[in-house]
Amino acid sequence: MYTLDEIFTELNEVIQVHNPTAISSSWIFYNSPRTYRYIYKHIRAETGGIDWDTVTKHIDRPYQKRWTRYRHKSAKPYENQAEVDVLLTRHRYKLYTLITTADDKDRVHQDKIIIAFVRLSQRGNVLAQKQLVSLLGFVVNDWIDRYYYLQKWKGYSDDVEDKIKACIRCYRYTGSFLGYLYKTLEYSGRGIVPIQKYSLDDKVLDGAKTKLDFVAAEKVDMCTPIQ
Repeated sequence: MYTLDEIFTELNEVIQVHNPTAISSSWIFYNSPRTYRYIYKHIRAETGGIDWDTVTKHIDRPYQKRWTRYRHKSAKPYENQAEVDVLLTRHRYKLYTLITTADDKDRVHQDKIIIAFVRLSQRGNVLAQKQLVSLLGFVVNDWIDRYYYLQKWKGYSDDVEDKIKACIRCYRYTGSFLGYLYKTLEYSGRGIVPIQKYSLDDKVLDGAKTKLDFVAAEKVDMCTPIQ
C-alpha cells in the first residue's frame, strides 16, 4: 500500500521526466496511471469527485502553474442547502479560521474551507456562493481597514461584492484563494477615486471656525436684499 507522500513523489518524478507544458487530470491518467488510481480512490472532495486542489498543492511549485482543467459550460444555478450544511458540519470546529487564524495550521484549514465553498459555488450552488460572499465580506472589510493599498475600496461595498463573486467564478488552481482575491482587489482598485467624507463640524484653517459657520454666513448673504 502506497502512502500519500510516496504517490506524490512518484507523480512529481513523472512530471519532471516528461516536463509537459500543461498538466491535467487526463495527463496524469495516461502518463502515471498508478498515481491516478490512488488519487481516484483516496483523494476525494467533500462534495463529490476527486479533490484536485489537494493534488495540485502537492505538485512541485515550478509545475503548479501548468495545471489546467477543462472548461465547462456555465453551471446551471441551483439551491441545495444540504450541500452547504455538509461543509459547515465537517469544518464546524475550524470555521473560526474564516475570521482569524492563529498559525500556519489554521491558515491551511482556512484555505481548505474557502476552496471547498468556491468549488461548490462553481458547480452552481447559489446558497454556497451567498454563504462564502458573506464570510469573505468580513475578511475584505478587515483588509480595507488595515492595508493602505485597499483603503480606496472603503464605501464601495457593492463593487467589492462583485469582485468577490468574480474571483469565485474565475479561480482555478494557482495558490491561495485569499491571495488571489487580495491581489485582484489591489490591482483593480488602483483606478478607484476614494470616497471623501466631510462634516460641517470640521475645523477650518486655524480651527477657530467650522465649515458650518461659513455655510451659515453664505445663507445670510443670499437672503440679504440687493440695494
